[in-house]
Order: sequence, then structure tokens, then C-alpha cells
Amino acid sequence: MRLSLKKKQPRKQTDPETQSTLVQLQKQSESPQEQSKQMSPVELTGTELTKTEHTKTVVSPLVGIFYAAPAEDAEPFVQEGDGIEKGQTLGIVEAMKLMNELESDYCGTVKQILVSNGEMVEYGQPLFIVEEQN
Repeated sequence: MRLSLKKKQPRKQTDPETQSTLVQLQKQSESPQEQSKQMSPVELTGTELTKTEHTKTVVSPLVGIFYAAPAEDAEPFVQEGDGIEKGQTLGIVEAMKLMNELESDYCGTVKQILVSNGEMVEYGQPLFIVEEQN
């Protein structure tokens, strides 16, 4: 049995006046970076999310695998409820066998960790919710 896959081509039409080929394009959805910019900070209360002005979302800077600790048998970099400083390592995203440390841009408290250790993450995906200190 032999299978062949064909790439879906855009629909082509011909303009009757000029006899030129017209190609119909579809608009792509927003990029993950644009989506993350539009996301408002949230805080988990029970099962419902509420907005707060001092809550910040830490997003993944690239596609890869998220690791919460520097090694399998090591303690995680941070846990929910931990106080963090600006520049502190929150986790690691592995991409193409390179380990990229995620450093905090905020000083405050980790309110929620949104991903699990070893989970695949996308560019712009929210990873942590941090309550920023004044």
C-alpha cells in the first residue's frame, strides 16, 4: 500500500479583466507574543480568576521543555508562596539541548506555578503568576 500526502494549496482564481491569477490568503491569528501582551494579570481565588494590578505573569521566552529544578533529584528553584528577587532563577527551558534559565523580572511572591516539571511549553505561554511588591 502506498500513501502520498498533498500540501493544501491556497484557492486560486483568475481575474476576468486582466487574465492574471489571484490568490486568496487567510489572515493568521495573533502571534503568542501579541496574545501574551493582551493578557491581563490574574490571581487564582478558588476556581475563578480575578484581575489585580500588582500581579504579573512570567511567560516562556521560547519553545521547549520546562524544568522546575536544576536536576531530577534537586529541589525546585521556586515553589508557590516563595518570595523572589529580581534576577532570581525561576526555572529552566530546554531548547535544542541548551538550558535557558528563566530569570524573574519582578520582586515579590510566587502566587501560582502554571506548568509542571518536564512539560512542553510554547513561546509566550504563561508559566508563573507573581504578586509584585511595591
